[in-house]
Formats: sequence, structure tokens, C-alpha cells
Amino acid sequence: MKKLVIFTGAGISAESGLKTFRDSDGLWEGYDVHEVATPRGWQKNPELVLRFYNERRQNIKDANPNKAHKVIAELEQYFDVQIITQNIDDLHERAGSKNVLHLHGEIFKMRSEQSDDIIYPILGDINVGDKSPDGFQLRPHIVWFEEPVPLMEEAVNLAYMADVFVVIGTSLVVYPAASILNYLPPFMPVIVVDKKVPKVNRQEVTYIEKPATIGIEDLKKLLLEKFI
Repeated sequence: MKKLVIFTGAGISAESGLKTFRDSDGLWEGYDVHEVATPRGWQKNPELVLRFYNERRQNIKDANPNKAHKVIAELEQYFDVQIITQNIDDLHERAGSKNVLHLHGEIFKMRSEQSDDIIYPILGDINVGDKSPDGFQLRPHIVWFEEPVPLMEEAVNLAYMADVFVVIGTSLVVYPAASILNYLPPFMPVIVVDKKVPKVNRQEVTYIEKPATIGIEDLKKLLLEKFI
């Protein structure tokens, strides 16, 4: 079974109704991302940050996996599929995908603000005063802007071992995540699916310039014809 690594971004979840800050000039659902998605914002106003992520958690609970999520899960019948996602939602898992690495954290987890090793599930709200057993405030288990990305090395290793690398729904402008493509072997086949495809400086790239829920059928057909 060939190893298929799929790198997904906000574009795939946007089609399930989840907005991203890049949709509206730095505002994310009306919030300044610097106020709610940076360590500085957390230090300045943790209550605001928690409220923002409590709202995102509810939005994600109300959302459903779309056709792109579901077809990706179906590809496990034909390939050894590993997903690397920049998204903090669980839509890949709810669609049935078994191997999902969340580069930027997960909305349904929380952790001590002191240690990223003390992690717990969370379905409801996190409030100021909610403490981890180590005595520190609980925060969303999210990688904020200006923070290191702990799973980056694991993601690079997964990508390097792929037989085919697919990019869906990402503009490839958020770093270090977008740099994963720099570590792919030179002649690894790359397929990019997006309603506005980012150009990739590689020798063997196939572009499917369609929204994820439409382009996913073209992708499946191409993968089955060329790599099975």
C-alpha cells in the first residue's frame, strides 16, 4: 500500500462553515488575532482569549465534516493515509480518518499554561480560575502565533516518507508549517487542491484549482488511476 500524506489547511474546514482570520483582513470572527492568538494576548487578557476559544469550540461542535473530509477518510481503503493538518478542529476524525497529526493543536484539549505535557480533554468552556493539578491556569491546547510548533519535526518525517504528497485547502503562507514542502525529496509527486492554488516551486506538481469539496473527486480519480 503506497503511503499518501495529505496536508490540510483552513480551506477544507471553511466549507463546513468554519471561518479563518484570513477571510477578513486579520479579524477572526470579529476578533483581532493578535489579541486572542498570541502569548502576549494571553498575558494581557486571558478572559478574552478563553472566551474566543470557547466560542470556537462551540462552533466546531456544531459543524459537520464535509465531502472532502469524507473522501479523504475513504482513501484509507486504497492507501496508507497520514493527515497533517493545520486545523484545530476534529472534522477529519469525525469523518473517519484514523491517522491525524494536528500541527497547531486541538480545540477539544486543554493544558496547563506552564507545561505543554499536562493535557486534558475539554468539551465545554475553560474559565479564568480553572486550574491544572500543577496549580497553573488551564489554557487551550493550541499553538499560538509566536510559539514553537512542537510536532513540526514529526510532520516533516512523515512527509519525507510519503510516496505521494497532497496539499488541500491551504495558501502555504503560514510558517513554519508551509516549510514542510521544502523537505520533500525532489521527485516526489505533489498534488495541490484549492480554489486558488498556491504555486509550488517543484518539478512534479499537479494543480486542481477547485474548492476542496469539488476538487476532491478529481483528486481521488487521479490517485486511483496513477498510483494504484
